[in-house]
Amino acid sequence: MTIAGEHTENQILTSARDVFIAKGYEGARMQEIADRAGINKALLHYYFRSKENLFDAVFSEVASHLFPAMKQLLESDLGLKEKITFFVKIYLKALNENPYIPAFVINTLNTNPDGFLKYIKKAGVNPLLLQKQIEDEAGRGLIRAVKAEHLLVNIIAMCIFPFVARPIVQNIFEMNDEEYRFYLESRETEIIDFVLKSIRL
Repeated sequence: MTIAGEHTENQILTSARDVFIAKGYEGARMQEIADRAGINKALLHYYFRSKENLFDAVFSEVASHLFPAMKQLLESDLGLKEKITFFVKIYLKALNENPYIPAFVINTLNTNPDGFLKYIKKAGVNPLLLQKQIEDEAGRGLIRAVKAEHLLVNIIAMCIFPFVARPIVQNIFEMNDEEYRFYLESRETEIIDFVLKSIRL
């Protein structure tokens, strides 16, 4: 593909991501995506053929920032506390570098949950590995027994909420943009400390 072709494709993906965030999968229209990308609909179809193909490409780009590292981490030989620490670091880094991810994921969960589940399975992320490790370490008296579904949801919620609810949090605590940036940076230590204390015996 030529440089011009790559530019057009990236322009389409960025435009499609914005429309999917705003309208969801069902509400998104190929014509609107083409208009936002500054191309005609025929050229959009030349690159991606269908809305499903376009959504696949957008989701794959989003997933590439999250799932591979998480899969590798879950399958590693690290202890649970180390995994939690790295999980939070990886997740927050991805959100900081790609602030559109929370809105895209939430909208996809609301409008196309089957598609979201398909991509998680395709990525090979297996949370059951975490539950086995929790049971093993709890059995050896290293941590208190918890459920993986609660632990993971708690971690993800604490990471993602400040990005999703930024206008509310920033307004309530009267933070300017620079102060909020420092607040987001401090979340890493706060979350790791909170979660590790929650599984301590």
